[in-house]
Amino acid sequence: MISNSITFLGRGGLSSVQVLGRSGVFLALSLYYAVRPPIRMTRIAEELEFIGTKSCLIIFVTALFTGMVLALQGYYTLSKFGSEALLGTAVALSIIRELGPVLCALMVAGRAGSAITAEIGIMKITDQLPALEMMGIDPIEYVISPKIIVSIIALPLLTAFFDIVAIFGGYIVGVLLLGINEGSYFGDMVKTLTLHDIYSGFIKALSFGLLIAWICTFIGYTAKPTTEGVSSATTNAVVLSSVSILMVDYVLTSILF
Repeated sequence: MISNSITFLGRGGLSSVQVLGRSGVFLALSLYYAVRPPIRMTRIAEELEFIGTKSCLIIFVTALFTGMVLALQGYYTLSKFGSEALLGTAVALSIIRELGPVLCALMVAGRAGSAITAEIGIMKITDQLPALEMMGIDPIEYVISPKIIVSIIALPLLTAFFDIVAIFGGYIVGVLLLGINEGSYFGDMVKTLTLHDIYSGFIKALSFGLLIAWICTFIGYTAKPTTEGVSSATTNAVVLSSVSILMVDYVLTSILF
């Protein structure tokens, strides 16, 4: 019984190390092709529209209501201490440091990440990836690298958009509905925010963009070429990328702050 348990754990550990090594090589090749000429600008533009532009609506709605809820909860908490004037600072710091990068990344992982995994899996089922190889085109260079480079570019931009909309949502609730002074809402925010707060949020966004693209493309690329395999890979990609975002967020927060 003990020997069987040790064998099971050892086999599982070796399998995990093997997958981690394969994914590392996969990422290295993808980044290499991303910076090696020729740069496929048409593919990058297509992926930028899909990952970036088409995610704006869900990012807008999520950010708006996140800022509104945060302002509402923050107001009633701060009012207990007579510190309602600090609402703008509380909203801005919470959004820019943590909620903006994390929620934006989770939304992109759910919308674009799942679609990326499914797209690559379907390309395997329909033999499009082998067809690219037969035409002398590396599938990683043509399919994977544009997705990774665009994710790294798009996530910081979407996070900045999220931050602005969320702060505006806090303004709607705090200033227009609850009657907080507009000058104190923005004035204390400007005084308190530092460049460190802003660039730490963008560092997180860059990391999350790379993480989402890496996990979703690798799982899609290694999915079983069946409908069940693609379905399972899509679910696994969203779950794993979401959990990884939260784990990496803790690590980055402990380092940056």
